[in-house]
Amino acid sequence: MMHSPSESAPLLLGWREWLALPELGLPLIKAKIDTGARTSALHAFYVDPFSRGGNRYVRFGIHPLKQCADLVIHAEAEVIDRRRVSDSGGHREERYVIQTPLRVAGREWPIELTLTNRESMLFRMLLGRTAMVAGAARVDPAGSFLTGRVEDAEARYRGG
Repeated sequence: MMHSPSESAPLLLGWREWLALPELGLPLIKAKIDTGARTSALHAFYVDPFSRGGNRYVRFGIHPLKQCADLVIHAEAEVIDRRRVSDSGGHREERYVIQTPLRVAGREWPIELTLTNRESMLFRMLLGRTAMVAGAARVDPAGSFLTGRVEDAEARYRGG
């Protein structure tokens, strides 16, 4: 069920948070909340485009927890766009863009995500400004995990 973020008080996020992307099979993913990034990005170590019913889709693989390279989530999503995106180092890359619900602190709203390899990055996901505006979220840069801490993320994936 999608809750309308605009009907309630602004959601306060710290500079890093645990989020969920339920339609992609990700009950937890640690994200950097980045007001300097317009677009949100999700780590995908492979991206395979395909067609179904005349529409473009991608299959992709995610290592949702940086310390667990053997934990792999495979997902599929419809492609809504392909965009040239600049990373923080100024490098431009063409990326697939998908739309999926984001869940955080009991709220849920659709966001756009670009798919890219973030293997060398500290965070598997970057939540950009566009997603924050859509979710009526505000950021406290001094705060961290303001929506709650997760003690054993690996156990949540492995059924523990």
